[in-house]
Amino acid sequence: MTKIAVVTGANRGLGFATARHLGRAGVKVLVGARSLANSEDAVERLVGEGFDAEPLLIDVNSQASVRHAAQQVAREHRRVDILVNNAGILPEATTADVDPLDLQLFRDTFETNVFGVISTTQEFLPLLRRSPSARVVNISSTMGSLTDQSDPASPYAAVPVPAYRMSKTAINGFTVALARMLADTSIKVNAVCPGHVQTDLGGPENRAAAPTTADDAAQIVAKMALIADDGPTGDFVDSAGAVAW
Repeated sequence: MTKIAVVTGANRGLGFATARHLGRAGVKVLVGARSLANSEDAVERLVGEGFDAEPLLIDVNSQASVRHAAQQVAREHRRVDILVNNAGILPEATTADVDPLDLQLFRDTFETNVFGVISTTQEFLPLLRRSPSARVVNISSTMGSLTDQSDPASPYAAVPVPAYRMSKTAINGFTVALARMLADTSIKVNAVCPGHVQTDLGGPENRAAAPTTADDAAQIVAKMALIADDGPTGDFVDSAGAVAW
């Protein structure tokens, strides 16, 4: 039985690289994007490489859009085996002269990075329950680790992005809570830090400075999306292993 994956924010960057890795593993990937044209362009590239992919219009900031996407997947596929909550923003790094304590910045960041993840998971959970061994992967960051935030020697210690950091801390908490809520099911839920990735998330300066390609970063995401039935749940990991909460 071919596995079916939904990847949000999959038309570029880490999401697209994750879709490609899952495609290599024989998974049918539903390429989630806020723009149908962008999703279709990404699907065309994936199909051109020999992978099984379909477009999926989904804006995680819109409950109606998320619900419509879930209803479409229910009609066309009846289940979801893998959900990768990848869509995210980091406006602090791309807005000039931003006040790091600007309340609207926090609202905007949490709307996508936290509430968007919760909304998407909520709407797709009935379809995940129909899978014999579903997996949920939440894209987090070491910058969301309270242990790392408390360490003055951390390479991220001087990065002033409190809204982004807090949003990822919240995602880690959601991961633990959801894993416990689903402990009596076959659904496994984990948070993944892909590393400092060469994507547009933090603007052009981030792409130039980041040491990790999207393709390399996506390996740990795909690995956790494809873990066996005896694999972990409620964990926070990166390519090197466990990340401290």
